[in-house]
Amino acid sequence: MNRTVFRGAGVALVTPMHPDGGIHYEMLGRLIDLQLAGHTDAIVVAGTSGEGSTLTDEEHRALVSYTVRRVNHRVPVIAGAGSNNTAHAVALSKAAALAGADALLHVTPYYNKASQRGLIRHFDACANATDLPVILYNIPARTGVNIQPETYSALCENERIVGVKEASGNFSQMAEIAALCGDRLDLYSGNDDQIASALALGAKGVISVWSNLMPCAVHDLCQHFFDGDSERSHTLQLQYLALIEALFCDVNPIPVKQALIYMGLDVGPCRLPLCEMEPALAEKLRLVLEKYHLCADHLDSHRTAATRSQTLCRRACGL
Repeated sequence: MNRTVFRGAGVALVTPMHPDGGIHYEMLGRLIDLQLAGHTDAIVVAGTSGEGSTLTDEEHRALVSYTVRRVNHRVPVIAGAGSNNTAHAVALSKAAALAGADALLHVTPYYNKASQRGLIRHFDACANATDLPVILYNIPARTGVNIQPETYSALCENERIVGVKEASGNFSQMAEIAALCGDRLDLYSGNDDQIASALALGAKGVISVWSNLMPCAVHDLCQHFFDGDSERSHTLQLQYLALIEALFCDVNPIPVKQALIYMGLDVGPCRLPLCEMEPALAEKLRLVLEKYHLCADHLDSHRTAATRSQTLCRRACGL
């Protein structure tokens, strides 16, 4: 049985908001359409970049349901369903399954600092809640706990646990995971500045913040590697390193939302406790976007918003 959910570039999609904090579904639809036009290989909603931890349960269900309908089976929709409360994570998993998600993304429980035994029991409970495949998400810098390679080996005995977004930044750990788990567990890079290196260790792709801006570039970086042209893959990685670094100059998803606004896509604010960037930092981000010709004010001011978005998408795809 093929357990792979996707191969290539999955976007960790932001959740656009109205000024009052409500979800901006019209803009969400535009973002999804731009991703599909840009050849993204999977869409992840309600993850870290999608501010999943600030959504109510009803918003979470509605966000997943809307995304599933808009995507309409063209690529897999992966729903973030993580929580530091196992019972809540199970409930979110069931709701996402009912909403039509193709797979689930489960982040390591944050704040609790569970033991490795506790992580196994937590993830098994989440995986057993539905029939959907589960991708784990290891990001110790945000959660305070790291999934050890031996724990991955135990977890992938569960047939529904099929992959991991590994964002520890530790290549020695990633190599050990690959050696211990082999084809029982698909690896995805969780860091945009390490995609090419992760692919060289056998990763199936990336779950990417950068893809919000440039879905074609991230897709192509992966595809070139799969096609045997690692040189072109590495060239793209290095070409956009300054942009990737700028997208993490503040806490994700603050910079990527600001970048999309500079690109002419009004995705609105983040929800508290995340707030707007300091003006000096925002200006530095804008200058980097200008370097890559991604700012909307570089385009003819008489064009419609839709035309500007299409042109930016073509630029992001190198067309």
